[in-house]
Parts: sequence; C-alpha cells; structure tokens
Amino acid sequence: MSQEVLIKDLIERVREELNQRQDMTDSELNVYIETLVLNSLEEHPMTSKQISQTVQRIYNAFRGLDVLQPLIDDKSITEIMINSDREIFIEQHGKTSQVDVAFESSERLEDIIQMIVGKVNRTVNASSPIVDARLEDGSRVNIVLPPVALKGPTMTIRKFPERPLMIDDLIQMGAITEEVADFLQKLVISKYNIFISGGTGSGKTTFLNVLSNFIPKDERIITIEDSAELQIKNIANLVSLETRNANTEGKGEITIRDLIKSSLRMRPDRIVVGEVRGSEALDMLQAMNTGHDGSLSTGHANSTKDMISRLETMVLSGVDFPINVIRQQISSAIDVMIHLSRLRDHSRKVVEISEIRGFQDNNVQLIPLYRFEEEGVNDYGKIIGSLKPTKYQLQQTDKLEFRGLSI
Repeated sequence: MSQEVLIKDLIERVREELNQRQDMTDSELNVYIETLVLNSLEEHPMTSKQISQTVQRIYNAFRGLDVLQPLIDDKSITEIMINSDREIFIEQHGKTSQVDVAFESSERLEDIIQMIVGKVNRTVNASSPIVDARLEDGSRVNIVLPPVALKGPTMTIRKFPERPLMIDDLIQMGAITEEVADFLQKLVISKYNIFISGGTGSGKTTFLNVLSNFIPKDERIITIEDSAELQIKNIANLVSLETRNANTEGKGEITIRDLIKSSLRMRPDRIVVGEVRGSEALDMLQAMNTGHDGSLSTGHANSTKDMISRLETMVLSGVDFPINVIRQQISSAIDVMIHLSRLRDHSRKVVEISEIRGFQDNNVQLIPLYRFEEEGVNDYGKIIGSLKPTKYQLQQTDKLEFRGLSI
C-alpha cells in the first residue's frame, strides 16, 4: 500500500470516528490520529518526520484546509492559485510555480470552499458561483464555481502578511524613497484626499494600509471593504465595515455603496474605502466633497490618467450625469493620485504621484509631481531606479499650511 493510499484509508477511518463522536475536540482528534498512524507502522514503516507529516496531513483534512494548510503556513508563499482539485500553483519570492499536491477529489475541494465561505457568512453555489471571502487571518479569497469555472471549483488566495508592512519596509524594498515617504506622510496628516491606482498584484491594498497608519491617533476612522483586509493598528476609534452578499432568496445584500452612505451618519473624521469598482465611486467622491477630507481609496487601472477615465465610467454606471459634471466632481474631490506598478522583475513600486489641479478645458488637470526613472538592471536582473521629482511642485498647499506643515 502506497503512502497516499494509506493516508486515504486513515482519513476514512477518522471520518467514521468523527461521525460517531461529533463533539471530539481538536486535541482529542490529534491524539486519535497519532494512535492510528503509530498502529500502522508495523505494516507501513515511516521515519519520525514522515509520521509527523502524516499526522498533520490527516488532521488538516478535518480541522485545517486539507492539502492547502502547509501552503498557508509557509510564510514565504504570497499567493495560492487553485485552478482545479488537481492543479495548484503558488507565488513564492515573486515567481509562480506549480506544486506537487492535489485534493483527493473535486468534491473535497468544494467542501473546503464551503467551509471558508461559511465562516464569513458568505454563500457560493451553482446559481451564485462567484464570491469574495477571507480566511481567519484576513487573507483574501476569490472563488469561482462551475458552470462558470470549466475545470471545476477554482480558488485564489492572496495571503495576509503576518506583520503588516510599514513605510520603512517599503523604503528598504525600494518601493519608495525616504523623501517621498516624508511627503506622503505630511499629506495624510494634513487630510489630503488620496486615491491609489494600480494593476492586479501591484500592492494597492498594502500601500493603502501603510498610508492609513499615518493617520493621527485621535481621529475616528471608518473602513469600508468587500472583504476586510486593512490592518490599522494605531487608531483606537476605528469602525470596520464589510459588504454582504444576497442570501439564496436574493435578499439582504449590503454593498459598498450602502456602507459609504451609512458611514456618513457615523461622524467619521475620515473614510477609507478598500477599493471602488462601480457606482459607489460617486458616493465616495461626494463624501470627499462634503467635508470628509483625508479620505483614502484604491482602484484598478494601468495609469493615473486611466484611473480618471475609469472613475468617470464607474460614476456613469450609476447616474446619467453629463461627463463635465463628473469630471468636476473628480477634480474637486481628489487631491493626489498615487500609481503603483509591478515591474518586469516582479518588484512592486510607486511609479507616479500626481496632483489634481482642478478642471480646465473640459478635462481633469493631472500634474505629475514624482515619476519613477529606470536607470538600468543589476547582475541579478533587478531594475535599478527610483522616484524622481518632476519640474512641478505641489501647488495646493492650504491643507499643509493649516496643519503648520510645509514641503
């Protein structure tokens, strides 16, 4: 009998025992599995390391995330991509590779998916096959089921860092310079409305979290997200809100738009919106325009200019406003835009910081203050370069002056 066949056999025996003893605690389960494995050694000899791995593998099948648990526990893995029950990829040290692990069946993968979504009161099934969720540690999870996913249940896990990155970490990694970090800290303290844009995996949420930790400790903050990810540690007066999907009857949905409207009645000093994707962009802009300075948010785009166009499209998806009215809303609401990018060497960097200087000639005036300049590639294939100031300086300094700061 091979090791895999032995494990499947032991899993079935544990399952039968759990059906009889449904109140078995985690420690009791662990002892029971250890006993089963030790009793099998006469016919299936194993080293002490193999015994430990087998016990953990069987335990994870019932109280963990099955074959995914070791990948979750490995701190060097940043993303886990399950294309099907037999096909699992990981991102590790910026590189993607396939791992030699698989679920025992498609049904087992779906069991794990239902366990994950159930813990955060989400629903996913054939009639509603797409859902965003999170693990207990905050890691982001996206799930797509058949018939939309043709290979079978599909899940992508963006792992949550054990310790949230701080600005010093980003400086050390070369994602930003000390000069720019100091500049952005002053902007956040002075309550400039800041919008972060970037492509998939560029680090928008991480950067939003870093900026959020510049917020003064005595302020009241409302965070609004699809799946709660932000780790704001230094604010005592913090309310975290999370959207909710509709139930099986199509009722009970709570959207980001609903949460933004509700947050305005919660007396916030600032509103932090994890990501805007649709008509809620209008509510966010109106909040910024009605006294909620210092608000922060992110959006998916390939450049700051593209982000302006996307915001226009988002607002238009909810209301039938003339385009010039929407552009005026954007120009008066957002003060500074920061664009992040994942470069060809897989590094994530701030590549542009721009100031919005109002509305002129029927367009939002976007003026670059800093741009990433590439200077070459080192012997290890890493891009050399940094954010450089342009010939333009921040023009709207009234908020800085109000706080007694200068650049």
